[in-house]
Amino acid sequence: MIRKPAVLHYCVLLILGASWGLSTPLSKIAVSSGHGEFGLVFWQLVIGALIMAGPSFAGGGRLPLNRRALVVFVVIALTGTVIPDAAFFSAIRHLPAGVMAIILSLIPMFAFPMALGLGLERFSLLRIGGITVGLMGVLLMVLPEASLPGVALLAWIPLALIAPISYAFETNYVAKWGVADMTPVQVMFGVSLVGAVITLPLALATGQFINPVRIWGAPEWAFLASSAIHVVVYAGYVWLVGRAGAVFAVQVSYLVTGFGVVWAMALLGESYSRYVWAALALVLVGVFLVQPRSEISPDDNDRPDKTPKRAAP
Repeated sequence: MIRKPAVLHYCVLLILGASWGLSTPLSKIAVSSGHGEFGLVFWQLVIGALIMAGPSFAGGGRLPLNRRALVVFVVIALTGTVIPDAAFFSAIRHLPAGVMAIILSLIPMFAFPMALGLGLERFSLLRIGGITVGLMGVLLMVLPEASLPGVALLAWIPLALIAPISYAFETNYVAKWGVADMTPVQVMFGVSLVGAVITLPLALATGQFINPVRIWGAPEWAFLASSAIHVVVYAGYVWLVGRAGAVFAVQVSYLVTGFGVVWAMALLGESYSRYVWAALALVLVGVFLVQPRSEISPDDNDRPDKTPKRAAP
């Protein structure tokens, strides 16, 4: 049964937002030494699998390997990790971390029109207005010459947009077809294993494989921290959905974006033009308008064939 949000839930929401927001500037640090995106994605998945192995097998459980489960693992591995994370690591190498945090918050705006096409949502003029406002925010970052540090960086915006589009597809896939009666922990463990198998040949073929037996510097430690934060915080997000409901928990997306910008300023010394700040405001307003306004039922939250919608990478 979902309880009314308590002080503990608000504290957890704040911690999740601050932690998830920290992963964006940490990723910026991780790519600073030239590590390739496929090498980073591979080790991110390996770290996730190691962290999820214990909870997945706790109590004598096992990982389902039937056809339905394998389809889920492959689809979510590709659309929820391999494709968006490779695009994310490629783009953040060139774009400011704060700008990437704003772009990643567009997930609900891409998810809603997809859900309309799949028959998962009803047409809403208010939510269409939210998409329009959010896209205006993106245009503010793209069109004015003073919005980004250099005009050449504009070429990386389309690549950066692949991440929220892919995450939005993943969200709708789960909502439409479920996850084969598996728990979120089983899904994350299976996805990490399958994703690592998919990514390893790509890392080797492109010469991007990262040998972990090396002298570790700030990029390697930042990447390890970012990968661990992502897995642990997402598990906390699953817990929060079950205790306070999906509509309450999804508010973490505002905090992730805000903290992502603040952490980038504090750790990387980034500064932004007035256009970027205006874009941040418009995107957050757009996200607020697009998010669903009514709570899902407790029964829906407790179903093992559904996983919470992704709030952030």
